[in-house]
Amino acid sequence: MARRAGSFAAFALSFALAAPESPSTAALARLATLTGDWKGTAVWTGGRSGSYAMDATYSTTGGGSAVVETLTQDGVAMMTTVYHADGPDLRMTHYCGARNQPRLKASKIDLADGAIDFVFVDATNLSSPDAPHVTGLEVRFGDADHLTITFRFEGGGKPARETISLHRAPPKA
Repeated sequence: MARRAGSFAAFALSFALAAPESPSTAALARLATLTGDWKGTAVWTGGRSGSYAMDATYSTTGGGSAVVETLTQDGVAMMTTVYHADGPDLRMTHYCGARNQPRLKASKIDLADGAIDFVFVDATNLSSPDAPHVTGLEVRFGDADHLTITFRFEGGGKPARETISLHRAPPKA
C-alpha cells in the first residue's frame, strides 16, 4: 500500500508540474522577477501636476504567493501594493497615500507585449465614492531593467495619472 501511495504522489506531482501555467500565475511570476531595488521618477498629469524622485523595492512573501511593491520618496515608504493570485484572477491591493486601500483585478494580461492592466473592484476606508483614490493601474515591462507603472487616480471628479518610470538600481556593495 505504501508503494502505491508513493506512486500516486509521484503521478500527481508530475501532472501538477506539467499543467499549463495560467495567465495570472505567469503574470505573478513575471512580477516576482522585479525583486530588488529600483530608482526612478514620478510625473502627475491631468487633475494633478508635479514630478519628483520615486524609488521602489520589490519582494516576495507568503512562500512566493504574493509580490510586494513599496514605493518610496526620500527613503520614506509612501505606498505599498501587494499583488497575488485569487483562483484564476490576478488581484492587487494598493495601500495608498490617500489613506485608503483600493482593490483591483487584472483586466488584461499580455506578457508577450509586456502589459498588465488592473481595474477598480472596490476599496476599504474610502470615505465617499468621490474621495481621492486609485481607479486603475497599468504595468508596462521594458527590458529586465526597466519598468513603468501608471496609477489612474480620481478625486472630486478630476481624473489624473501618476506615471512612475523605474530602472533597476545597481546592486549594493
